[in-house]
Amino acid sequence: MSYIVQQTDSFEKWHELIKDLKAKIAIARRIERAEYGNLGDVKTLGNGISEMRVDVGAGYRIYFTRRDKVIVILLAGGIKSTQQSDIKKAIELAKGV
Repeated sequence: MSYIVQQTDSFEKWHELIKDLKAKIAIARRIERAEYGNLGDVKTLGNGISEMRVDVGAGYRIYFTRRDKVIVILLAGGIKSTQQSDIKKAIELAKGV
C-alpha cells in the first residue's frame, strides 16, 4: 500500500528551518519511504495523531494524521525536548484538515 503524503504549511516551514543537514536529509528520506507505504518507527499518540520518530541528531519527530486510509498529512515536526508542545500543536492542526 502506498500513501499520498501532504504537508501543512506549518510542517514545511519547520522542515525548511532545520539547520542540521544530516537530519534534514533523514527526514526527507523518511517522507519518501512513507509515500511507498513504509511508515517505519511510528507511535500512536491519540486524538488521531501519530508520530514518526527519526533517530538522528536531536531526536526528530514528525506528527501526522491519516485520512481516507491512503492520505497521510504531515502536521508538524519537532524534537524530543519540545515534544509536548509539538503534540498540542499537531492536535490543533489536525482539527483543520
